[in-house]
Amino acid sequence: MTFEEIMTAVKKKAAVIDAGKTDFLAVQVNLTGENGGVFYVEVKNGKVSAEPYEYNDRNCAITMTPENFMKFLNGKLDPVFAFTTGKLKVEGDVGKALEFSKLVK
Repeated sequence: MTFEEIMTAVKKKAAVIDAGKTDFLAVQVNLTGENGGVFYVEVKNGKVSAEPYEYNDRNCAITMTPENFMKFLNGKLDPVFAFTTGKLKVEGDVGKALEFSKLVK
C-alpha cells in the first residue's frame, strides 16, 4: 500500500470511531521503510481527525512498518503483542498509546 492509501484507510476508520468518552488524545504515527511517512490522529471533543503531518504537542508517538500498522488498524495485530515483540515502538506516554489502540478496535 502507498502512504496515500494508508491515509485513506485511517481517515475511513476515524470516521466510524466512537470517541465520545475521550476528551483529548494526540498520537503521531511514524511509518518506517518503503511507503512510510508520518501522520497524526487527534481526538478532541469526541471527534477523531487524521492528517499527514507531524504533531509536536502529542501525547505519544508510535513507530511501526506500514504493513504492521495496517494489520493493527484492521484488528489483525494485537498492539500489546506488537509492543512486546518489537514490532511497535512507543515514545512518550505508553498509557495513551494503549488508549489509542482501544479506540481503533
